[in-house]
Amino acid sequence: MFMKHARTGRRQFIGLAAAAPLLAQQAKKDTPLDIGDFQPRSMLHVKETTVERAKFPVIDVHTHLSRSRGEQVSFAVPPEELIAVMDRRGIRTLVNLTGGFGRPLAETVEKLDRKYPGRFYTFTEPAWSRANEPGYAKLQANLIEQARHDGARGLKVLKTLGLFLRNGQGKLVRVDDPRFDPMWEACAALNMPVAIHVSDPEAFFLPIDKYNERFEELNNHPDWSFHGKDFPSNADLLAARNRVLERHPKTQFVVLHVGNFAEDLENVAGCLDRYKNMTVEIGARIGELGRQPRAARRFFDKYQDRILFGTDAIPKGYQTPQQVFGDDLYKIYYRFLETEDEYFDYAPAAVPPQGRWRIYGLGLPDSILRKVYHQNAERVLGLKA
Repeated sequence: MFMKHARTGRRQFIGLAAAAPLLAQQAKKDTPLDIGDFQPRSMLHVKETTVERAKFPVIDVHTHLSRSRGEQVSFAVPPEELIAVMDRRGIRTLVNLTGGFGRPLAETVEKLDRKYPGRFYTFTEPAWSRANEPGYAKLQANLIEQARHDGARGLKVLKTLGLFLRNGQGKLVRVDDPRFDPMWEACAALNMPVAIHVSDPEAFFLPIDKYNERFEELNNHPDWSFHGKDFPSNADLLAARNRVLERHPKTQFVVLHVGNFAEDLENVAGCLDRYKNMTVEIGARIGELGRQPRAARRFFDKYQDRILFGTDAIPKGYQTPQQVFGDDLYKIYYRFLETEDEYFDYAPAAVPPQGRWRIYGLGLPDSILRKVYHQNAERVLGLKA
């Protein structure tokens, strides 16, 4: 057979045996690279800082340390293992948002909060399984009172409300459904903050196509997509949440994941300006904040009294592709908040799990770090400094 000479470009005869390796090499060269195998290494030579321990004591207001299913509660990691990481990384307190209600809540409070005073605080959750029962509104308000008696520090509202909870006719229940008004008011009366999550990144509401910057994430987890079907839009969900904030001004809401709209800090700022009962936390969103460092720094400067530290950390036994509880996770958060490092990974995984970008540190001053790390949480949770 004839092939071109690599140096002269002239055609020359080569035997089949000799040509086989060359053909294989050419075929390999012409094969497109699967994007899943693409692992580019940055050629930037920039400062790399390892922050082993937070500069000030930390209260992580967004973790998931227990799970309840019916009357059963499970813990993926023994408290002693959690405390070992906490002590290494300067974490004073973890707030466990998924404490359930009823007996599982009481058991969780006993095993975490009461056994290790000051190291753990647990939130209760609504009884979604009973939401379609007659008299639910009063029932849920009573459950909040019982949860407070059992030791719950606040209420956690998952995106079950707005994206999964359905009425008896199979229709999605709106976030601002009046049945929940007594629940919000009970939290206000009992000084229990509400940690609320009603939406997801805006890309989750768009088609999973070549224009979606989270294509890889959604392609791996298509069940995370809320595009199509009967799901409300991201804007509709946030508008319904805002009506709740406006209708219950005495209830303190901690709107998780940077107000569920870290991609649009101007929108979140507008909400903070309108609703004085709203604070935000940063769990699982430094990937968004860190790719807009100038806007994010202005946001932290202006709203320094209303931003809480959170990670959305989940022990490894429960598995999550983003925020596995551990040393590496906290070191990245501290690096983002405390340093001015440039262009680094926002997650400890080999491939950033949300999108193919890197982030920049904010280099916050001590006065703001103290507030974000623990002072704002102390105020919202009613803790002694």
